Amino acid sequence: MGVTCVCQVPVAEGKSVQQTVDILHKKLEQLGAVKQGSFCVDCETYHATGNVSGQPTKLLYVMHNSETPLSCLALFEGGPCLIADANFDVLMVKLKSHFQNAKGHKVECRGSRYRYCDFLIKVGTVTMSSSARGISVEVEYCPCVVPGDCWNLVKEFMQSFLGSSVPELPSVFAAKPEGLFAPADSVDTMTQYLELFNKLRKQQIPGSNVR
Repeated sequence: MGVTCVCQVPVAEGKSVQQTVDILHKKLEQLGAVKQGSFCVDCETYHATGNVSGQPTKLLYVMHNSETPLSCLALFEGGPCLIADANFDVLMVKLKSHFQNAKGHKVECRGSRYRYCDFLIKVGTVTMSSSARGISVEVEYCPCVVPGDCWNLVKEFMQSFLGSSVPELPSVFAAKPEGLFAPADSVDTMTQYLELFNKLRKQQIPGSNVR
């Protein structure tokens, strides 16, 4: 796994979420990108029980990625993180006296994968409680694992189909010492998805009181 950037793309003015996704697909295909199947990233939220009275509840996020189907990622709010077998969800059910599933907080991101030269691009629709909350774009530059060596190239490529919506260097990389490799276990990528999901959770849906 190479250096990967995950960002939110705003819905085009006067368009729906799906129409904006279709526009992105068309732009990628015009560049010469080839569709290569689909992908899915999901996140379940758990509340830690038994906290000391007056202390804030600690959250645990359990995430799955179709790119790594045999494993999942468990991220505690503020760290640390744990890479586990895909059946970790079964263990969470047995630990329900310690971790309560936050009903209605599951977030999913589904969409299409594209390949363009050394880039892998994923355009997804983020949903929560069956409602579309936003659009995500993931771009991976496969040959490189040093963020500082390839970010300008990644940014230039993203500008070719995102225009002004290109993000700055992800904070997960900005916090690393120069030259430190992005881990091959997808922790950096999933951390970016979690940041995006939490941001979209807090957004107000027009005509709805769901936050």
